[in-house]
Amino acid sequence: MKLQLYFARKFLMILIGIFAVFAIFLTLLDMVDQMRRFDSAELSFGGALQLSLLAAPETLYAMLPLMVMLATLALFLGLARTSELVVTRAAGRSAIRAMIAPAITAALVGVFGVTVLNPIVAATKHGYERRAAELSGSGNSVLSVSREGLWLRQGGEEGQTVIRAQRANLDGTVLYGVTFIGFAPEGAGATGAVRRAEAESATLVDGAWKLTGAKLWPLTVENPEAEASLHDEVLLPSTLTQTQIRDSFGSPASVPIWELPAFIADLDTAGFSARLHRVWFQMELALPLFLASMVMIGAGFTMRHTRFGRTGLMVLLALMMGFGAFFIRNFAQVLGQNGDIPISLAAWAPPAAAILMSMGLLLHLEDG
Repeated sequence: MKLQLYFARKFLMILIGIFAVFAIFLTLLDMVDQMRRFDSAELSFGGALQLSLLAAPETLYAMLPLMVMLATLALFLGLARTSELVVTRAAGRSAIRAMIAPAITAALVGVFGVTVLNPIVAATKHGYERRAAELSGSGNSVLSVSREGLWLRQGGEEGQTVIRAQRANLDGTVLYGVTFIGFAPEGAGATGAVRRAEAESATLVDGAWKLTGAKLWPLTVENPEAEASLHDEVLLPSTLTQTQIRDSFGSPASVPIWELPAFIADLDTAGFSARLHRVWFQMELALPLFLASMVMIGAGFTMRHTRFGRTGLMVLLALMMGFGAFFIRNFAQVLGQNGDIPISLAAWAPPAAAILMSMGLLLHLEDG
């Protein structure tokens, strides 16, 4: 037991050191990118550092499998160089048992990443997008989904318009049970809401919403109901595009893992496709297993004693196999998002395959 704790502690210390090096390097590199992206007159050194600290967690979280792989290589190369693995084998412990503690530690790091780092990444991503929108003047998201339905906003020469719909089609270009509330533009004589429209459905066409079965109220008169008008079809000007609506969802990474099931349910209720978020949710749940597979891949190539030579080649093969597993995982994610393979297969098959392949390699080297 003490030997397993020794291997686990040593692996964790190496992983923390690699994480710290990557964090410092990425923060400094991102600061340069932020100062190039935004006007230097509006962004000070402190502002660039703040943006970098908000943007770095997402990149660090995505690079966690690479860090685990590097920590594994450093651990077992060090153990082989100091002949600690030879002593372990001489004491009657197989090298496979020496690999168990780092693999379990990597899985626990994955659990910590999913339960703690994931919400932190989502929060910092929101903060970065909000701060970047303020600096670039591009504004915030135009769409929001809740249990009450979905909400959109649009602006134009006629002022701001708030849109609420009970549900929508998959891409948000057709709304059902929709209400439009228009507000007067800045500088106009009127203030507050100036018009209202309700329709059975609204379809986004070039530069306008096409309302079907609509009723319009002018809210600037004393009795809006008396002045209301019914229309089979009517066009309301719009500055929204299908791309803007689609991009307003953001990436699934911007939703904390604890809130993702409820967000998926809200998307289903609103009529949107939640497959992208379902795939991401399952991929996050499978992350601990994938990190454990990274340890097993690295161990399979580096547990040999250094006197056998070809250490550089073994490290290269380990990195190539690790990157291959990472590529297959991302490729399976794309296939799952496109509906080509089941979601569970896209999320769980790559780490399971990596574990089986690395276990076969370990058994061949140790007992074959």
